[in-house]
Amino acid sequence: MTTDKDPAAAFEQEVAQNIRSLREDRELKARSGEWLRSTLPHRYSYNFRWMGRPIIQYPQDMIAMQEILWQVRPDLIVETGIAHGGSLIYYASLCELIGHGEVLGIDIDIRAHNRAAIEAHPMFRRIALLQGSSTDPRIVEQVRERARGKTVLVVLDSNHTHEHVLAELEAYAPLVTPGSYCVVFDTVIEDLPAGLYPERPWDVGNNPKTAVAEFLAAHPEFEVDADTEAKISITVAPGGYLRRR
Repeated sequence: MTTDKDPAAAFEQEVAQNIRSLREDRELKARSGEWLRSTLPHRYSYNFRWMGRPIIQYPQDMIAMQEILWQVRPDLIVETGIAHGGSLIYYASLCELIGHGEVLGIDIDIRAHNRAAIEAHPMFRRIALLQGSSTDPRIVEQVRERARGKTVLVVLDSNHTHEHVLAELEAYAPLVTPGSYCVVFDTVIEDLPAGLYPERPWDVGNNPKTAVAEFLAAHPEFEVDADTEAKISITVAPGGYLRRR
């Protein structure tokens, strides 16, 4: 007597094979990078909102974050870099749908109009804000206290210099729960033409990806989730989805 294969298991195997083939497709990876670079003059990431707030992210990365949040179901999401607050609202809305979790946003300068809009938003009930440098020991200690005993996921998206991101990694990655993630955005800067951001202190050789490389060399408890990067194909965080073993 034969039995049909479990259709859910068969689907998962098919998706796994899709991701393996994407990881191996160097031509597609190159074309995806080319496409991303061609969007930069159009300020593509600035064109999207989540529940009314500018999110300043590529949609592909936000889909990846949704999958990660559903999988991890963190008690606390710590994000450095707030800007207009769209990503805070996004993570908070996912927590609302899941029925669990809160978001802590940190920024050295939370502008008054952005703070007012975030605090007036219906998702603010799941958000807390800290103003100050994410690497200030006093801020780090406050985050550690809030994270104590919780399942924690960290998102780093503030100052993109090597020194700053490495300091953030050393401060916040230890808070990440095994099986959860520290996601470092804008590692793509290393893969872009040099001098693309003359008004900024970061560039090729001095950016989140170089900081991640130094951090990973000393922290084997973290690994790059290459499958997440492969499945979305287009990302501003290549090599930046770090999973704690």
